[in-house]
Amino acid sequence: MTQAVALPSHRDEDFRYADLDALAGIWPVAREEIRIAAGESGALAIVLDGAEATARHLHIEIADGASFDLRVLNTGSGFARIAVDAKLGAKSEFTLGAAQLGGGKANLELVTEVAHLSADSISRQVVRSVLGGEAVGTYLGKVAVARGADGTDAEQSVRAMLLDRTATANARPELEIFADDVKCAHGCAVGELDANALFYMAQRGLPPETAKRLMLQAFVAEAFVGAADEEALDAASQAALEALL
Repeated sequence: MTQAVALPSHRDEDFRYADLDALAGIWPVAREEIRIAAGESGALAIVLDGAEATARHLHIEIADGASFDLRVLNTGSGFARIAVDAKLGAKSEFTLGAAQLGGGKANLELVTEVAHLSADSISRQVVRSVLGGEAVGTYLGKVAVARGADGTDAEQSVRAMLLDRTATANARPELEIFADDVKCAHGCAVGELDANALFYMAQRGLPPETAKRLMLQAFVAEAFVGAADEEALDAASQAALEALL
């Protein structure tokens, strides 16, 4: 008999900001296994754009010398969650570019744990959120560097833009390092569009709404630079932005 998996509570760190009522209807979330063999490369683009509650849990194993590129566009209008566990072998690479765009009462979540298990692996995470109305956007990201994983190079860049003061952005970039000779960095910022930049563009003849749209498009596009489906992801994100503005 299969034992039932208990629904998490807000005391669970990875579910602190989750909509538990919505999650209850789709719990438990099946784990999706992705394995990249030694020396191989893989890529995946995920777009969440529905109104129904949805959640995915990716477990990614990247063997020695392999690489994996993951891009996520989360524009769900309800509760939409993606959890990613990535385990990196020696001299492997993992790239994550994600954008969360929500308005109304959307609750969008991205939860990641990237484990550098062996020497000389590289990970890059770029997360951009644009939130309006009463939307909530959450990024909880941990980079764990194991003992012996010398030469690790890991970076998290997390930025959120609030279109309304009623929107909420939650962010927790985290580093856990047990190795020497590593290069790990994280940056996080939550704010509004730069008023000076908007004024500068207006002085050069751009209408305020056009200037705002262009700045947000450039902001979100940072998450998809270099993706195999970069044009399609940019087009989908721009359509979602239009719906927000």
